Order: sequence, then C-alpha cells, then structure tokens
Amino acid sequence: MALLILRVVFICVAAGIATLMLRIPWEGPPYTPYLVIFGTVLLSLGVIAIDIFTPRKRIEVISAIYFGLLVGVLLTYVLWIALAPLIPDSPYATPFQLLMAAILCYGCTSLLLQTKDDFRFVIPYVEFARDLKGLRPIVMDTSAIIDGRLADLADTNIIESQLVMPGFVLAELQAIADSNDRLRRARGRRGLDILNRLRTHPKLEFQIYDRDLPEFAGQPVDMKLVILAKHLEGKLITGDFNLNKVAKVHNVPVINLNEVAAALRPQFLPGETFEVRIVKAGEGPEQGIGYLDDGTMVVVEGGRHRINATLQVVVTSTLQTQAGRMLFAKVDENGVRVS
Repeated sequence: MALLILRVVFICVAAGIATLMLRIPWEGPPYTPYLVIFGTVLLSLGVIAIDIFTPRKRIEVISAIYFGLLVGVLLTYVLWIALAPLIPDSPYATPFQLLMAAILCYGCTSLLLQTKDDFRFVIPYVEFARDLKGLRPIVMDTSAIIDGRLADLADTNIIESQLVMPGFVLAELQAIADSNDRLRRARGRRGLDILNRLRTHPKLEFQIYDRDLPEFAGQPVDMKLVILAKHLEGKLITGDFNLNKVAKVHNVPVINLNEVAAALRPQFLPGETFEVRIVKAGEGPEQGIGYLDDGTMVVVEGGRHRINATLQVVVTSTLQTQAGRMLFAKVDENGVRVS
C-alpha cells in the first residue's frame, strides 16, 4: 500500500511539473504543450515500470553506484577548483569539466562495483539488523549441488541466507557434465539442473561469485572453498566428509547435509512399534531387511521368510554409524499383516 501511494504521488508530481513547464513559451505546433504533459507522465510511468520489474534490488550494488557518483562529483569539484586558475576562460572549459566529471564518476563507480564484496556502504542500522538475525552467506560445494537435497530443503523456505556459487565450483561442475564417463556426465548434468532450480527459486537470494582472490593461488578446490567462506564470513554447505573436517580445522562453520538428514529422521526408542516392509533377507539366519521412508535400514529378527510382507515390528536397539542409523527389531506376532 505504501508503494502504491508513493507511485501515485510520483505521477501527480510529474504531472504538476509538466503543467509548470506549460508556462514556458513554446515554439512550434499548437499541440506541443500536450506533448510535453503526455511525455512527462509517460516518463514517470516508465520509471515506475522499471521499478516494478526489478523487484530484487541489491543494496550493495545500489550503494556502490550512489557512493561512486558522489565521490566522482566531489573529486571533480575539488580538482576543478585547483585547475581553474590554470585554465583560461574559453568555450572549451565547460565541456572539459563535464568530461572530467564523467571520467571520475565512471572510475569511482566501476571500482566500487568490482569491490562491493570487500566494502559495505550501507546504513548502520541495516547492517546491525543483519548481524542481529545472524544471516550469513552460504557457500555451496559440488557435492551439495549434485546431492539434490539442498533444492528440496530450499523449497521448505527454511533457507533465508544468500546462497553463493563460486565460479571455480561451477567450472568443476561443467567439467563433470562434459566427462567421457557416462555416470559422471549424468551426475554433472543433474547438478546443473539443480543449480538452475536454485538460481530461479523465487524466494532465494542466489549469487555466482566469480572473483579470484589472491589467496586462491595454488590451492585445491576444497581449500578455495574454505578461504572463500572465511573471506565472506559465511558458512559452507556440503555432503563431503573430508571437506567437512578441513573446514572445522580452519574454524569455518559447516552445514553437513548428511547430519541435517540424520537429525530429521524419526527417532525410535526400544519398545516402540511401527510397520515396515521386508524387502530382502539379512545376514543372520532369521533376519530380514526393510527400509523406512527416509532410507533408514531396519534389521528384523524373524523376518527372513516373510519377504514382501508388511510387518508390525518392535524396536529392540539402535546403532548410530557415520553412514547413518540402523534399527534392530523383532516381529510383533500380534501385529503381523501381509500386504
């Protein structure tokens, strides 16, 4: 509502300025004043259209442009004061001043746009609110993208931080997609599909970071990820066990997709009952194997000869391993049902 009111007021102000311009004696056809009013209102509508069709405005880009123009104008003013006594009065003085202003404004704006990730020209209370919420960028690695669970996690709207895709990870993903090995090629193409899904997600802030830091020289991909996460003061998200350990050694926060999946699995305590479908025989003489919906393996004592049956089982114990959690159960004879 506030934006709607602002846009209506902006159109009214533009129309008012156009009516003030009618006081100027215009030369030309009699319909020239109407063209002035129509053109002014049309210009204001164009500005509003640009504003509407660019909803995701990045504060660091806007602030970099603002401060670049501001610094360029100030430098032009200071230099012109210094150079004015040395430049004789001539019709070329004003064009020279405008050219100097254009060069300085362009140079300052270009510099700030290229280094916007190293400097934060933002209003203090905005930066304070960002720190208060704890929103830190999340740097993705190849395994997290190919895994696919990150995209499913993003669909739950639980991710509020900016997702950062390093340029060297994108290059690695493209190399996997172009591999001669059929399996690697399929994994790479799947990763690119997941990446495009994340990039076009309407509620995610996605950025491709393609700058090369001096610290990257001679470093493997895993160390580049750790260095970039420390540089951005962000977190790593990965499914790679080794990268997880390396990041923790360097005190970089890590979101491990496997740990997240394990934490979200349903917890079963000894004595609880549930239904599971036996899909194959186990290693023991009477053991059958079933799986829960989340992939947790269930070893059922007494289920070897009931393959393809859905049984009511009672949990006897649980085992947590690095690969995940296993449940051990026995058949609840009072709750057996064959599907």
